[in-house]
Amino acid sequence: MSAGPIERAGDGVRLHLKATPKAAADRLGGVVDDQGARARSRRLAVRVTAPPADGAANAAVLKLLAKALSLRKTSLTLISGAASRHKVVHVAGDPDRLTAEITARLGLGS
Repeated sequence: MSAGPIERAGDGVRLHLKATPKAAADRLGGVVDDQGARARSRRLAVRVTAPPADGAANAAVLKLLAKALSLRKTSLTLISGAASRHKVVHVAGDPDRLTAEITARLGLGS
């Protein structure tokens, strides 16, 4: 069984993403099975219009997630995947509360 896109961390949660830059619109695309991922095959699809140059797509991903989750942008940190489509974003806060809220807001199911 593959792991889901949300992973509890000591001081928050980590979201495992598959980002698509230069998309037609900024949007979240639900959970995708990603055969290209090494350690995790279920990721949250994130599509942004920004190009993958000079960190523009990464900034757009964080902005979209913050808006979708009703969080401050400062609560989100890109911790891996700056130059990859496979990204991990740390969301600071109570892991139990965040897991429940993210699951509900994004319709992920546990």
